[in-house]
Amino acid sequence: MNTAVIIIIICAVFLLSYFFDITSKFTRVPSVILLMGVGFGIAQLSSKFGIELVDFNSVLPILGTFGLILIVLDESFDLELSKERIPIMRKSLIVAVFPMLILCGLFAWGFFYFQSVSWHSAVVNAIPMAIISSAIAIPSVHLLSKSLKEFVVYESSLSDIFGVVLFNFFALNEVFNGATFLHFGFQLILMLVISFVASILLSVLLSKIDHHIKFAPIVVLVILIYELAKIYHLPSLIFILLFGIFLGNLDLIKNEKFKALLHPEIMDREVKNFRKIVAEGTFLMRTLFFVVFGYLIDMQELINPSTMQWSVAIVVAIFVVRAIQLKAIGLPVFPLVFVAPRGLITILLFLSIPTVFSMELVNNSMIIQVIIITVLIMMIGMLFYKAPVKVEALEEEASFFPKKVIEEALGDNNEEDLSTIIEE
Repeated sequence: MNTAVIIIIICAVFLLSYFFDITSKFTRVPSVILLMGVGFGIAQLSSKFGIELVDFNSVLPILGTFGLILIVLDESFDLELSKERIPIMRKSLIVAVFPMLILCGLFAWGFFYFQSVSWHSAVVNAIPMAIISSAIAIPSVHLLSKSLKEFVVYESSLSDIFGVVLFNFFALNEVFNGATFLHFGFQLILMLVISFVASILLSVLLSKIDHHIKFAPIVVLVILIYELAKIYHLPSLIFILLFGIFLGNLDLIKNEKFKALLHPEIMDREVKNFRKIVAEGTFLMRTLFFVVFGYLIDMQELINPSTMQWSVAIVVAIFVVRAIQLKAIGLPVFPLVFVAPRGLITILLFLSIPTVFSMELVNNSMIIQVIIITVLIMMIGMLFYKAPVKVEALEEEASFFPKKVIEEALGDNNEEDLSTIIEE
């Protein structure tokens, strides 16, 4: 295959991805599913016409890392910090953490009991499948109301962060004692300090650099800090999330000296431009990752009967536990119950499992099956979801916002006005 053909295929893939993004609001099919289909189709056509398949296995983790960083950063810009958002953040934390711990326990018990592996190995292999993929969940919920989208962003981002922290804790420690937990706590505190300092320094750079090229170095520094923290096994996704939230909530800064340092009037303009650059980069990396992932899907692995029963049982557990948790804390079960895809973070952690903890059962087939089934279930849920009207919309918002906030916002307005207020 010559260079010209490859370039044409790449351009066609990006244009298709753009088309999928535009039409997804009408088709209600998440673009990531279509991108995986495109990648899979390219592989099948290449094989049929005798074209040698390219081995992208070593490239996939790199694309995944870039994609994860940019997707979480892009969506964190829209997360507002205010008293009104506390209910969303609290419920997001609960739904992100508790089901993940429950599922880890269930999966680990199954591996330990039926596969005769150590508890340590069982837990390490269970964690990747207990984590919601923000890379798939976030781009797939544009049809939901603002509060539901906010919830999904918080929940999936926190699920990624706590999942990575939990994975590192078990995968990198052979012995668990008081010193282990002290070291773990120190890592968390250190990462929070690094995130705070780095966010300030990068924000100052954003306002001070007057060169015509200024956003690319900032993005590179963000990726560099993430990877350096990752080398020392720190929960580096915390930095990405906090940096995005910091830039998205600069209006909350009240200290005059600090405001003078950042030049708010300049920062407002620069942050808007920076967000555009990040959004464009997110689109490119998301497209590349999911097309390459689809390209690498092996049909034999996808329909592997030796893992299919386990994969189905895992998926059933995921959605049952999620439905119970959503119901227990008073959140709308439908459509949120369907938004529990596994994906990019699952792949990255699976590829990071140390050899000493590897299991024969938890292989490419199981990971691919779990990802595909959960993504298809999410797609079906989105296809049958209808946006709530007026009163239903208010009831939905009320499940997130305190009653007092709803009443104050209502005042003399009618339901339609309040819906507008909440959306704004």
